[in-house]
Amino acid sequence: MQKLKIGDQVKVILGKEKGEIGIIKSLFYKKQKVIVEGINVKIKHIKPNQKEKSGKIVKFAAPIDLSNVMICNSEGISSRVNFRTEGDDKVRFYTKTKELIS
Repeated sequence: MQKLKIGDQVKVILGKEKGEIGIIKSLFYKKQKVIVEGINVKIKHIKPNQKEKSGKIVKFAAPIDLSNVMICNSEGISSRVNFRTEGDDKVRFYTKTKELIS
């Protein structure tokens, strides 16, 4: 079971956007990278070609290292994730507040 999942709310704990909160759009566990909506936005200039008569500027979210984000609850408190078994189910919970992650 993975500690972070797509749709989780995370807080950036390192880097130029420290303290920003966003939602995970995609995960790359083998590369240890995560793409967070609205965080680490880069700009790419595209040259004009025969199909497109004019060039354009495209904004996209670049990946962040997995160690630079921490899961965040509804109050904005960042915490680590642990697992415990309740009955036959393995559930995730916040380490600081001991709440279950939905």
